[in-house]
This record gives sequence, structure tokens and C-alpha cells, in this order.
Amino acid sequence: MKFEFTASGKRLDVEISENCDVTRSRAAGLIKNGCVFVAGKATDKASLKPEAGTYVCVEIPDAKPIEAQPQDIPLEILYQDEDVAVVVKPEGLVVHPAAGNPDGTLVNALLYHLDSLSGIGGEMRPGIVHRLDKDTSGLMLVAKNDGAHAFLSQELADRKMEKHYRAVVFGKMKEDSGVIEAPIARSKTDRKKMAIDKDGRYALTEWKLLKQLPDRALLDVHIITGRTHQIRVHMQSIGHPVLGDVIYGHKHLPRAERLLLHAYSLSFTHPVTKERMYFEAKCPFAEE
Repeated sequence: MKFEFTASGKRLDVEISENCDVTRSRAAGLIKNGCVFVAGKATDKASLKPEAGTYVCVEIPDAKPIEAQPQDIPLEILYQDEDVAVVVKPEGLVVHPAAGNPDGTLVNALLYHLDSLSGIGGEMRPGIVHRLDKDTSGLMLVAKNDGAHAFLSQELADRKMEKHYRAVVFGKMKEDSGVIEAPIARSKTDRKKMAIDKDGRYALTEWKLLKQLPDRALLDVHIITGRTHQIRVHMQSIGHPVLGDVIYGHKHLPRAERLLLHAYSLSFTHPVTKERMYFEAKCPFAEE
């Protein structure tokens, strides 16, 4: 698969991460392996900062054969056709195999329940277009072939995919709605966490109050960007952490049985029919 774009003046690994919907470490690996061309010439320097407007081409190698194995894990499938599937990931289910979670993941369930998956995500992430945290439940879009995966990844990168969440956060909101615009990066003090960082990646979150209770509020949260832990970090940064968040919460939060965050609605353009599609998944912890 090939991605082509013009640079904006940032580090090359950052440019690739933002334009090709891959992690920065994956971008660095592509650069190291000679898959990136700047102004027509291959480079192996992730720290290179091409001038704004410079043509960049990224050639992502074909995926290796899938190694994850099918497992009969219960999975709610809201929709599927020859190209895409929309599923509801339960809370507590890891999305793809990794160190510490070699199986028992959403990918293992997808391999069992669906007749095909895109290979672009690699041997451990087949079909995975976007991610959800282990403790977040809700809608996920799955690509069943490489053409659909490439189209949907570009739609995600272009911010044409619309995702809304339901979140129960601590405290009383002072306004009925708000916007949080703050860059996010890996925490410099705890590598397992993300943090607001002026040198981080641009992140934008919109929220709207649905119900206010004495010590908590139910929100509709619309993420314009899709950074790791974006909602959890942004809500914590304004003093309203998501209830049940053991990473970004604090000991004085009201008790919750789980992370009260759910991917509630998803809208995207179908990769073949070009029809605009919309899905909702009932929130398991909130009655509006």
C-alpha cells in the first residue's frame, strides 16, 4: 500500500504517523527499512525535517500471513457485508494480541466469526482500522479486505469518520458544552500514560452535557482526532476524570465497577458503495 503527501515541516516520523495512520514507532521502522522516499530519494533518518511542501511517498510492505488463531469468543456483530463489519467490543477485551495477551482478543474473535479480514494490519492486527482501550466498550469498524482497509484508513486520517462516546465524569460541569484543544504525548515520567504536552500531537475533543447528577455528569463526547487515551487525558486535564479510570483518576473519585466510557455511535463512508453509514450501540451503564 502506498501513501503520498506533502510535508508540513515536522519530523519525518511524525509526518508519516499523522498522514498514514500508523504509530510513530511503526513510522520509524518503515523509514529504517527503506520504505520512505522524500523528494524521490530514500532516507533512513526519522529525525529528518523535510521543508513544507516537499513530496513524501511511503510504501508499506504487504502484510505477513496472519498468525493469530480463531477463538469462539462471544461477539455482537451489528452489520457486515463483503467489505466491512461493525462490531460491539465488550469492556475488558483487548483488541489485538501482544505481549501479555497472546490470545483471547478481539482479533481472535473476529477470525472465528467473520469469513475474511484485511491483512494490512499485519499478522496480529488483521482488519483493525481503529482502536479502543481494553476497558472501553463500544463500536469498532473492521475491514474485510485490503481495499476497504486502505480507504477507511484514509477516511480516518482525513477526519471524515465521526465517532461519539458516552462518558460519565466526576463533578459538576460549569457549562452545557465545551471544547478541549490540547496536544497529547507519551508521559515523560510514566511511559504507560499519556499527558498534555506542548510538543505532543494535536488533539481536539468536543463534549456536551446530557445529564447532571450531584457528583457526576453524563456526557456525549465527540473526538475530532484519535489520540491514545484522548478522552481520558482531556477530561482529566479539565478536572473531570472519567469514573472508573484507574490510570488518570484519583482516590477521591466515586466508585465505579468499570471505566465508564463507551463508543456510542460511528459514522463513515462505505468504501465501495460510498454510502454514508451510521450505527449506534446502546450504552451499558447510562440511561439518558
